[in-house]
Amino acid sequence: MQTFTQYVAGSNIDTSLKQLLHTLVNTSKEISKAVSHGALAGVLGETEQQNVQGETQKKLDIITNDMLKNALDNDLTVKGIASEEEDYVVAANENGQYLVCFDPLDGSSNIDINSLVGTIFSVLPATEDELTEASFLQKGCNQVAAGYVLYGPSTMLALTTGNGVQMFTLHPETNEFMLTEAQVAIPVDTKEFAINMSNQRFWQPAMQTYINDLIKGDTGVRQKNFNMRWIAAMVGDVHRVLSRGGIFTYPADTKNPKKPFKLRLMYEANPMALLVEQSGGLASTGYENILDIQPQEIHQRVAVILGSSNEVETCLNYHAL
Repeated sequence: MQTFTQYVAGSNIDTSLKQLLHTLVNTSKEISKAVSHGALAGVLGETEQQNVQGETQKKLDIITNDMLKNALDNDLTVKGIASEEEDYVVAANENGQYLVCFDPLDGSSNIDINSLVGTIFSVLPATEDELTEASFLQKGCNQVAAGYVLYGPSTMLALTTGNGVQMFTLHPETNEFMLTEAQVAIPVDTKEFAINMSNQRFWQPAMQTYINDLIKGDTGVRQKNFNMRWIAAMVGDVHRVLSRGGIFTYPADTKNPKKPFKLRLMYEANPMALLVEQSGGLASTGYENILDIQPQEIHQRVAVILGSSNEVETCLNYHAL
């Protein structure tokens, strides 16, 4: 069983990208420790601050953001960062080759109940001499690496550099990530779906009809029974899809007309879409491939439908009617 260090050393990944991946992975180990200490370290609970999305920040949101921000600032391969917890892009090193977008602690509403949370990251090439927000506004297909670290019963890393998806598990004694799945493959069919049902009355008609048909099971047009799963953390729900298939969606809704979408394109939808597509699945907004979207700003939100290819195609057929 290879360690992460051995895997990266034996790969054809660019040397500078190898360095950056080590920075991200080593920082995730420190985040894993901070998360696991929980109330013992006084890191639970909310602050009086809000991020640019107007969401109240948890203590661990700020702590993990600072951990990643500081580590990436000290990595000479990084030119700049964009984070869910930062209003604007942050410059790092003038001659860095990469831009890093991240959600430092996805699912932070789960922190205080000791449920799943994780770190999501996306790596883009730095193609311009001067760092501006526009430097980051690249399509998801430009990503040179993407992944997440899931902090659960085991701390797990899912990573792609464009050659499939590898899964690693953090060894609790050696503190090394070990390669536990060399090529993740999402089953093309599924009987599981993940969606926030509390928003059902606000969805578009296409999603209303699709989910209603799933719920009818073998008595409806789908003629098979489905189970619903919902972790309330994208990182956990997507991990389930990578592990055993399924469809995950956070569709557009009319609950707040000013914010019809929930998930952020640059540091949630794009990296997860690349992981899913590299595992044989599909990722769409319902109307276009997520990785083909031209971003307009770093905190842009989009609808997300991703997972097992046949089920995503079926969902998209409802949207095409």
